[in-house]
Amino acid sequence: MEASQESEVIDFLEHYSELFNTMVKQVISDSDKSSFNSMLDPDKLTDLLSKGVKVDTATLFNKQMAFMNQQAELWQNATKEMLGSKTEPVVKEERGDKRFNDSEWAENPVYNYLKQSYLLNSTMMQEMVDTLHFDDPKAEEQIKFYTRQYINSVSPTNHVLTNPEVCRDILDSNGENLIKGLQNFMQDLEQSPAEALKISQTDNDAFTLGENLAYTPGDIIYQNDLMQLIQYTATTKKVNEVPLLLIPPFINKYYVLDMDEQKSLVKWAVGEGHTVFVISWINPDASLSHKGFNDYVKEGPIAALDVIEDVTGSAKVNVTGYCIGGTLLATTQAYLLAKGDTRINSLTFLTTLIDFKEPGEIGVYLSEKMMPFLKKNIKEKGILDGRVLGLAFSMLRENSLFWSYFVNNYLKGKDPAPFDILYWNSDSSNLPAETFDFYMTHTYQENNLIKEGVVKIDGVAINLREINTPSYFLATIADHIVLWQASYQGTKALSGPNRFVLAGSGHLAGVINSVEHGKYPHWVNDELPDSAEQWFEGATKREGSWWTDWQNWILPQSGKKVNARKQGSKNYSSIEAAPGSYVLKRI
Repeated sequence: MEASQESEVIDFLEHYSELFNTMVKQVISDSDKSSFNSMLDPDKLTDLLSKGVKVDTATLFNKQMAFMNQQAELWQNATKEMLGSKTEPVVKEERGDKRFNDSEWAENPVYNYLKQSYLLNSTMMQEMVDTLHFDDPKAEEQIKFYTRQYINSVSPTNHVLTNPEVCRDILDSNGENLIKGLQNFMQDLEQSPAEALKISQTDNDAFTLGENLAYTPGDIIYQNDLMQLIQYTATTKKVNEVPLLLIPPFINKYYVLDMDEQKSLVKWAVGEGHTVFVISWINPDASLSHKGFNDYVKEGPIAALDVIEDVTGSAKVNVTGYCIGGTLLATTQAYLLAKGDTRINSLTFLTTLIDFKEPGEIGVYLSEKMMPFLKKNIKEKGILDGRVLGLAFSMLRENSLFWSYFVNNYLKGKDPAPFDILYWNSDSSNLPAETFDFYMTHTYQENNLIKEGVVKIDGVAINLREINTPSYFLATIADHIVLWQASYQGTKALSGPNRFVLAGSGHLAGVINSVEHGKYPHWVNDELPDSAEQWFEGATKREGSWWTDWQNWILPQSGKKVNARKQGSKNYSSIEAAPGSYVLKRI
């Protein structure tokens, strides 16, 4: 390495040291102020394993013996491979595991042994956990989650000297990839909070809102502290009498519903004759820490309903909520009905949890020990930093959404490729402390939404069973954030009439699966039996997007055809063009 390169490396290391020390000091400072140590307790697994656990000793013994035999076979095969013989692998990676795609993992005896040894030990750890029977199902879920996280973190693909692609890059670039990787790492550190590493997942410079994302024509016709309301420009001469309001999750930006024109649910709905309105939530800072869930109800959907009625003259509105936006929608409708307000004509819930009995793996982060720290930490800051939440969601799919970028960005020294969905995914939003406290308490912690009269909005007790509004539930089969079986239980929480549809793919791709491309199928069943499994057994698979099924369902709720509406009204004229200014604020 030349002197200039050595100097460059030293400069990078000094810069890294400065950033790292600053981060450590911040973490230590936070730990002094709160119960931070309870979150990062090194004895967490030991504590979980010490309470209410029974071991299936016979199965464990058999698994251990099988493991020992496989290890012996692996050693024998490794010796044969070193001598030039070919052998059949003792263990293979799971289908779809892209970590070991490089040919060296199969053809080079050393890397082949490393891979198989890792896979054998990983399998053994998982099987050992499977022999444990817990009195507390939550403890079992936590143990399995933390075990999986550990296993995937120690993969040989994640380390410089045990990844053949990285070693090859080092030789080919004379180590330049490591210098670039360190630079990438420091850039990510600079944009990360002390609690979480925000790893770059896409080329942020490749996208501009209003140009190649979120560019369906429209106007901001209203705004308050929490949101801007977008009215989209009609593209048909006639439109449905009943307008359509879309409520995105308030922890994300709205434009997941308006990506490019090939994946824009907004553009498609406008083209189908809907007068479409969308709430664009603000990305709050500590100055809005006092804003609670009540405020999101009143200044979000209810404020939007008031404006839409003034602009369109329609006393009825069809409303769609996505993810947490759907939970907010259900709460809002229960509140409105309790007050005798029947403006919401139909409800559509996209990948929404209403009954939080089965919260999925995200519930692992919200254990009884962790919640006091989270609430105290967030209360002190005034907000939940969206980057922390973003990392939590990424770690639900750690190999594809974290470790693959760790290897690409930091070990290989490459920049991530442009990817619109991951651009949106990394464009996190903060959450006010008061809203976080209310939401976590009544959903993930106590599951109060489905309990009659427990949750109160602006002093009014709500009851979801009183919701007899026509409702459409859309879940996705591979959703890692909202389990489709848990989403199905929402049909039991509302009185109906309800329809449930299951789409292919996951939380994002399954929802924005357009009619034009229709990459993923969907399943339909007019009946709503007791369990999700029974529903699926009786379901019919249909190719293509679920959007057409939803359109057939919502058209009868949409009234007659009327002349296309102009933008805004006398009381609500255009403030600025869509996508507006609130959505542009990044963390």
